[in-house]
Amino acid sequence: MISAKPSVIWLTGLSAAGKTSIAIQLLELFKSINVIPELLDGDEIRKLTGEYGFDEASRIRHNLRVGQMAATLEKEGKIVVVAMISPYAEIRKQVRNRCDHYIEVYVATDLECCIQRDPKGLYKKAMAGEILHFTGISSPYEVPLDAEIVLDTKFQAVEESARLIFDFYQRKIIN
Repeated sequence: MISAKPSVIWLTGLSAAGKTSIAIQLLELFKSINVIPELLDGDEIRKLTGEYGFDEASRIRHNLRVGQMAATLEKEGKIVVVAMISPYAEIRKQVRNRCDHYIEVYVATDLECCIQRDPKGLYKKAMAGEILHFTGISSPYEVPLDAEIVLDTKFQAVEESARLIFDFYQRKIIN
């Protein structure tokens, strides 16, 4: 068993890229060594806070709120896994600066693959104009330039992706 060090592992990428699936698998890897991390999923936090806007101001507010929650939990001694689109580089930078140990994971699955998956039918609605401000369609996604890890679930299985993050955490944060 390894010792755990409080950290924030921030998964960012387009809708349907695989962020939540990877995060859930990553939690299982931590649990296998008797470490119970906190999961902050962007969609679930929206439900709890009642933040349903997707315009730029609402996204910024939501991302900063989740970032503050993650930084606070880290300071309380937790490993925090965050899965959310978080489309703005400046906001991700602000969150990084609030954390002591931050690992940014860019789930770089391309737009076409995400559209093909579309488990919630959101891309179809966005392309039909039924959803405004949809990241990757009518709102921008700023690709991370300084992510510690880049994954593509078009080519990597969820389990492999989670293992790469877990191994990175052990090498860079624990050692």
